[in-house]
Amino acid sequence: MDVLKHAEQPLETWREGVLTQMRMSYLLGGRQLCIFDQFCDPGLGAPTHMHAVEEVLEVIYGTAEIWIGEEKSIVQANQSVVVPAGFRHGFRNMLTTTLHVRATLAASIFEAAYDNKIESSRRWSPGQPA
Repeated sequence: MDVLKHAEQPLETWREGVLTQMRMSYLLGGRQLCIFDQFCDPGLGAPTHMHAVEEVLEVIYGTAEIWIGEEKSIVQANQSVVVPAGFRHGFRNMLTTTLHVRATLAASIFEAAYDNKIESSRRWSPGQPA
């Protein structure tokens, strides 16, 4: 049995003002899950995008505005939203403190289609650094 020491996983800059820490992916031995934490500065988060798989967005600390399609909700700590596969969605930090969100995707490799084409559409896959 492998014990993953999450505190030893590095923080990476996903985009300006958003840090990511991997918890599970293909590179860490996962075959059906990708789990990562994001730490977002005020007003920042994830721009509108979609995945081919279902995703759960859980607010660990702070308050987020999360949207799925045209529907928007305010989500606070200890609350989650399930994003159905194929739905356009995103989130942003609503407070002046850091937002901590945990994302769980039903695939071990992160893949997304972004409205903004400069975003990295694939992460944590074989042959790529973590």
